[in-house]
Amino acid sequence: MRAAVITGPGQVELRDEPYPTPGSDQVLVELAACGVCTFERRIFAGDKRWCPVSPGHEVSGSVVEVGSGVDALEGSPQVGDAVTVDLLTRCLTCGPCRRGRTALCRYRQGRSLSDGTFSFGGFVETISVDAKSTYPVGNAPMLHAAMGEPIACSVHSLRRAGFTPGARVAVIGGGFMGRLHMALVRVEGAAAIGVVDISEERRREAAEAGADWVAQPGEACRVGGLQDVVFVTAMGGLDLAVEMVAPGGSVVLYSAFDPEATVGVAADQAHRDEVSIVGVFNQEPEDWRRAAAVIRSGVIADDLDRLVTARFPLSRVQEALTLVTSRPTYRVFVEYGPG
Repeated sequence: MRAAVITGPGQVELRDEPYPTPGSDQVLVELAACGVCTFERRIFAGDKRWCPVSPGHEVSGSVVEVGSGVDALEGSPQVGDAVTVDLLTRCLTCGPCRRGRTALCRYRQGRSLSDGTFSFGGFVETISVDAKSTYPVGNAPMLHAAMGEPIACSVHSLRRAGFTPGARVAVIGGGFMGRLHMALVRVEGAAAIGVVDISEERRREAAEAGADWVAQPGEACRVGGLQDVVFVTAMGGLDLAVEMVAPGGSVVLYSAFDPEATVGVAADQAHRDEVSIVGVFNQEPEDWRRAAAVIRSGVIADDLDRLVTARFPLSRVQEALTLVTSRPTYRVFVEYGPG
């Protein structure tokens, strides 16, 4: 079995690993695809100093073996099921986990390769994983299923925002996560959806994908007006988000931000207008269940197809990582199998 390891900025190698076996409460998943996220891009570019590491956390695959504890258990994944996989290792013991906030688990996430190299589990060909962390997706395309993790994160974002049908929504940032937010609020019944981005190309593509309005940041207030929910999915736009939020609305801080960046609203305005500033991080099991249902149903299949930028076999993982560090992309995928 092969695993990809980023050994330094701009450097990646393939290593041979022992073939895993599932524990009694686990299943063995032969991976089909893994999305290359901003996290992997930052490590490969050298922006995030964490090497060597085997990254990858947006995966799909097929169940090829099940442990004795889940074999034939009603509702459990079975051999042949196509699944999307939650690779977070939630401890269920720390304070946040005990309060049901497992997205904030304090336990160090991840796994290890045979030589001790830290691994998130997605840049390998086959993985053993707890059965409870796999979610069947029916006949959905494997690339759609590999978007399960970011879709679950977006579902979590909508839930934390208090989004309800009929809300006016602005998404600041027309990249991959912004477009997933846009697709989900559309099928959930948003009254109108706007996308704000500095890129003319991304504004055009958001409009083609169904945005009701698009705007540059300097024109957003005039074009879109006040919004019930403003999702900030790009590194920036904080002041604009506060300016755009309507009374009773929410500003959702989805993106990662500069540690020195701040966002604020006048205390009296927050009091009088009941404006909420909401932070969002990761996802939880109920978000995964919703994400898998969305993937399985196909209701945003066209949106997901639009977000596939490129596909590479594992043998060309270096090219995949180079692409995401060289120009803007939506999602680049590493696919497993011959090659």
